[in-house]
Amino acid sequence: MSPEPEPRGRSDGSDATASFETGRYLYCVVEDEPGVTLEDTAGVGGGDVTLVRDAGFVVATHPCRSLFDSDDVDTVRRWLLQHQTVVDRMGEAFGTPLPFRFDTVLQGDDAAVRAWLRTHEPKLSDALDSLAGTWEYRIEVSWDESTLGDRLASDDSRLAELRRKRDEASDGRSFLVGKQYDRRLAEVKAAHRQGAMDDLRDRLRPLVDRLEASSGSGSTDLGSETRADDDRVRNTLTVLAREAHESELGDRLEDFASRPGVEVRFTGPWPPYSFAPSLGGEP
Repeated sequence: MSPEPEPRGRSDGSDATASFETGRYLYCVVEDEPGVTLEDTAGVGGGDVTLVRDAGFVVATHPCRSLFDSDDVDTVRRWLLQHQTVVDRMGEAFGTPLPFRFDTVLQGDDAAVRAWLRTHEPKLSDALDSLAGTWEYRIEVSWDESTLGDRLASDDSRLAELRRKRDEASDGRSFLVGKQYDRRLAEVKAAHRQGAMDDLRDRLRPLVDRLEASSGSGSTDLGSETRADDDRVRNTLTVLAREAHESELGDRLEDFASRPGVEVRFTGPWPPYSFAPSLGGEP
């Protein structure tokens, strides 16, 4: 199994109505390498991306006078892809970047960016050192509840007993026993998913630097699980790993996906958005 690309979502939470005289839209920070530069790449909204260098770091940026905001989904999606493209190109040129979230803006000109780099030099060094050579990968495990239920129902003695009682009971009693059956089946499926995900995490840990469970996207949040509109239950893992381990990660996920009713989506490599530390003074 090989990771597939996907667009990233907006998660800035900033005041989208803000405007200012002079600002710099920020894409990412990388460690400087003399002589290395960025090929011509259009930024968000067609912005002219330039590199600002200081204190041993490089920031990809472009001038702006307001935050980016639109009610048009296609426009926002295009901006997200433009943001992602710049961060990706920086990663290709300089190595693992420390990415900023979409619509991160520092008020001021290039001098303000240089001052910010100097102020945060120790934290930036620690952050880039901790992420060097690694990339983010996302893993979504999707369970077909119907297939899983059919398989587990035949192996559980309590479910077999409740099924027999339900079939032999009167109409009123059959309804109550049916409720007990449904609750037991839900418990058995949840326990099975938990055990399987624990097993998957154990398989992946030797290949990753860090591993985190996240709720992913779905209509119902069940802690580390989500239940989507198609009644499939999904577990999402985000891992920080070295690209050299990508192929073996894919092999282990492909083996896991061979289970009945299980689908696995593997995406990456991405800049380490989920693992980038808070600098405590982001612009």
